[in-house]
Amino acid sequence: MTETIGTPTARTYKTVAVQQDGPVLRVRLNPAQQDDTLSTAVVDDLIAVLDDLHQRPDIRILLLSSLGDDFCLGADRHEYQEALAADPTGAALRRIADKAHRLCQALENTHTITIARLHGKVVGAGLALASFCDLRAGADTSRFRMPEVGLGLPPAWGGAMGRLISEAGAAQIRELMLTSDAFDAATAHRLGLLHKTAPIDELDQTINAWTRTLARRPPEALILTKRMLAGYARADRTADVALLDSHLLAAQLNQPRNHPTTTP
Repeated sequence: MTETIGTPTARTYKTVAVQQDGPVLRVRLNPAQQDDTLSTAVVDDLIAVLDDLHQRPDIRILLLSSLGDDFCLGADRHEYQEALAADPTGAALRRIADKAHRLCQALENTHTITIARLHGKVVGAGLALASFCDLRAGADTSRFRMPEVGLGLPPAWGGAMGRLISEAGAAQIRELMLTSDAFDAATAHRLGLLHKTAPIDELDQTINAWTRTLARRPPEALILTKRMLAGYARADRTADVALLDSHLLAAQLNQPRNHPTTTP
């Protein structure tokens, strides 16, 4: 039986669809199928979902997916420009960017095992968000891209650079960030950005195999193992400068654009 998640505050989420199926919480982006970007409203709702999980030890697995044509087309750049126009000091923009960092840290630290179900385009902040999930499966037709440099921006969303490097390796991520080249699901799988690929009509079956297995595992062993793995991964990020991401983004967007506009 599938039901809307119950929380101590009976919270309503406006930009994500949230349903509980036994020990699995299904969180779907873009329920209205109108906007595949990660706006501040979406980030706020995702943070709220993860905060509410502190009171829900019965939920052991979080499955993140999207009801849109694409998993995610990245951050809402118009929102960045509007924030700078309203507050040229960059403080408002830094607050937006800091929320992304908080969201990614919450994903990494939650007691639940997090799974990203990816399809269509997975771009920029969408890939960053997925990278903080414990397991990632994608349709074999998925396409990936980190376009920030091509857009004249630093790849500064959610502190994901360190996470991506620890998941896929510095050399591979360096090339993909500097060139902004798109890559396919087979490449993402080879790099370790996807754990599994499947035809789109078999993707749910692939993910269900994970959830059935994880639901049988002792909860404390899963939580401890997840946190041990996170600890070792962070050890590779001892010089992590993710907390500076919001400042880097604000500084770059505040600079006058004297160079001609180029196609990323």
